[in-house]
Amino acid sequence: MPARPPIRVLLADDHTLVRRGVRLILDGEPDLTVVAEAGDGAEAVAAARAHRVDLAVLDVAMPRMTGLQAARELSRRLPELRILILTMYDNEQYFFEALKAGACGYVLKSVADRDLVEACRAAVRDEPFIYPGAERTLVRSYLDRVQRGGDLPERPITEREEEILKLVAEGHTSKEIGEMLFISAKTVERHRANLLQKLGVRDRLELTRYAIRAGLIEP
Repeated sequence: MPARPPIRVLLADDHTLVRRGVRLILDGEPDLTVVAEAGDGAEAVAAARAHRVDLAVLDVAMPRMTGLQAARELSRRLPELRILILTMYDNEQYFFEALKAGACGYVLKSVADRDLVEACRAAVRDEPFIYPGAERTLVRSYLDRVQRGGDLPERPITEREEEILKLVAEGHTSKEIGEMLFISAKTVERHRANLLQKLGVRDRLELTRYAIRAGLIEP
């Protein structure tokens, strides 16, 4: 019986050294091969469409488009593609957002050498992967919320507003944002006004602070 071809992986992280290290881990396995790299979420979406890949490994905090935004876009465009989130954030909110975005696994960078290969193989088998130790924390947090009469936290802003918030925080003008998202500058301004009202902030500086707290950009 002929050997199965290796799993073709797209790797997206805005830090070259991180990509290099992760690539060494994956390319060291006979059943895994990195065939494309990207430095931000927008590049990842383009690379996934240009290359025949089985699995996308995405960092959370990246310029232009975050890993979660890229995951949502890839899930819509390439529903057969498997997605893993590789992150430094041990954070339940990001974990739930990753699942809602279409990811089937969540791996911490701090233990990538231990968990990433297993997570890649699980993803291609269409099995979920949660980093060891997360289950207890997530279940305890969920039970605490239920006992308080709460539910899973809702997103305060829409996906489009999140895209615009990130780009505003990165310093892009309304005209530049409109060109990136294929909408008019006037529409960008309307979304921006909605963001100010929804988030209860006054200006671009406070929007930027919110974007940092939300993990959309790095401080």
